[in-house]
Amino acid sequence: MKFIGRKKELEILERLRLKNTSSMAVIWGRRRIGKSRLIDEFLKKKKAWIFSGLPPTTTITHQEQINVFAGQMARNIGMPELKTSDWGEVFWHLGNQSEKESHLVIVLDEISWIASKDSNFLGYLKTEWDRSFSKHPNLIFILCGSVSSWIEKNILSNTGFLGRISIKLEVKELLLPECNEFWSLQNSRISGYEKLKILGITGGVPKYLEEIIPGESAEKNISSLCFTPSGLLFREYDQIFSDLFLKRAPTFDKIIKILSDGSKNLTEICKDLEMDKSNVCDYLHELVVSGYVSEDITWNIKNKKSSNLKKFRLKDNYIRFYLNFIFPNKSRIENGIFFDNSLSNLSGWEIILGYQFENLVINNLVKLYELIGIDIHQVEQAGPFFQKKTAKNSGCQIDLLIQTKFGTLYVCEMKFYMSEVKKQVVQDVETKITRLVCPKGYSIRPILIHVNGVTQGVKESGFFDKIIDFNDLLGE
Repeated sequence: MKFIGRKKELEILERLRLKNTSSMAVIWGRRRIGKSRLIDEFLKKKKAWIFSGLPPTTTITHQEQINVFAGQMARNIGMPELKTSDWGEVFWHLGNQSEKESHLVIVLDEISWIASKDSNFLGYLKTEWDRSFSKHPNLIFILCGSVSSWIEKNILSNTGFLGRISIKLEVKELLLPECNEFWSLQNSRISGYEKLKILGITGGVPKYLEEIIPGESAEKNISSLCFTPSGLLFREYDQIFSDLFLKRAPTFDKIIKILSDGSKNLTEICKDLEMDKSNVCDYLHELVVSGYVSEDITWNIKNKKSSNLKKFRLKDNYIRFYLNFIFPNKSRIENGIFFDNSLSNLSGWEIILGYQFENLVINNLVKLYELIGIDIHQVEQAGPFFQKKTAKNSGCQIDLLIQTKFGTLYVCEMKFYMSEVKKQVVQDVETKITRLVCPKGYSIRPILIHVNGVTQGVKESGFFDKIIDFNDLLGE
């Protein structure tokens, strides 16, 4: 399949070749997000040695990880297989061999797996970097992994790597116009609503989108991927948590389930878990760093500073779909007796798709700014906004608020309905604006973002400054 998107990421990596010194690049992102595919695209027509580890389990040993690495080194370089139990010796040989190459890229893929059985692994790597790798003028050394919290703690925040990393690159979901390319030749004939049904499950995760058969309906694709025992998305959830969080997976699983039916603050999550805040904060931080949860922090409109009010939102569309529709029916699917897999038969599908729609819009703010006509350099704050109820002020929650330097607030309402959005939306947004505590001198511009059209009454009301169709976000 052709490589889609990642132009900016490739440009960042290609710039490293213009240097006259060695480079260390750290690349991370959630499972299936396309890190390895990005690296493969970058490596085209380049001399490269690629290493990857064994997935960590309780039975994998330190020696097995070294043996696998040594075998890969022998095949990459064409040397006899090294017999050692010492990572320091492995890197010493790798450093010596790299000096023989005029231009070289070395990749350690899933580095947390490779390092999992030796707490001194990164110390040995840092030592060899200082001794040999850093002195190679045309060497690019890539450290890549899916366990983002491990990379943050052990590499990005490790003083041993301070000043040694040239680029830090988080690989995120594809943008909506890039996702649109997966429908290929059928693109122009398929409605935005049908694409939303798919994207409401896959998000912008390339591996999931690659599994789509463009010539088949959304319902048929979803049935095959999600509601059959052999489907990729039927078994994916367990793989995510067993690979990334190992022994602590059950607690992460509980938090994700709490967030699956809407955003919650820390107090609400702790109450549901029956755990104290300090422990829960650590788990939430890991989920945020790993890209599955978003920490939405509201702000003071007057001074534009972030406040202490925050909510945690499940930003991964696949996980929410799995927990609401696949997990409750898992045994029936496995036993071949689940037949109610039409989307219209899934209880709560319209509500869940509304959450998924909001995630997709929030993940594509740059495109939204362009459609509204906002210069990105004017944006000072943007995100879901919530105002706490007090004795003086009413509570208020806005799907998306954009605040610019020049005193304008864009109040964005995201509405998903199976049919057209009706005129009631005008009153709903008017109520939110009335409750919003807004400093004097600010302009408020309501924006409506929809999927299946709006009634003539909404258009004729003249209330919204912009009415944006999901097709526009897809770049159509």
